[in-house]
Amino acid sequence: MSIIIPSWLVTVLAAALPVSEVRGAIPLAIGVYGYDPAQAYLLSVFGNLLPIIPLLLFLGPVSDFLRQCTLGDRFFTWLFLRTRRKYIQDHENFGLAALAIFVAIPLPMTGAWTGCAIAFLLGFRFWPAFAAIASGVFLAGIIVTATVVGVQWLVF
Repeated sequence: MSIIIPSWLVTVLAAALPVSEVRGAIPLAIGVYGYDPAQAYLLSVFGNLLPIIPLLLFLGPVSDFLRQCTLGDRFFTWLFLRTRRKYIQDHENFGLAALAIFVAIPLPMTGAWTGCAIAFLLGFRFWPAFAAIASGVFLAGIIVTATVVGVQWLVF
């Protein structure tokens, strides 16, 4: 007996993964599964938004738990001091708009997962961080969808 996973679910799951996010899910949905650009955008953005809430809510408690051991405490102390010294003091203008733009740039390591880690490290509050990251996901989805449609138009 083989299990067939529906294409819409594969698209949502691909968008939820840190390696692909909307950058991989939209081309997959349009190029492989034949979804129209609006469907591909909606499925991919929805999937990419799914991990944001758990990540923003649980990165703090997980780091607190890991800090209970000596190695974890050393690592997170180093990480927080380094991050805050290097980025907060040197880039005081870094804020929520910059976080949204960072997430929106469709390059490797610039998606929602990394945006959640940055929001956590910089101490952003939940709702403002969620709004900035979600805005970045919406923009990244538009950029990737437009790029895929443009490439399809040029090639075919």
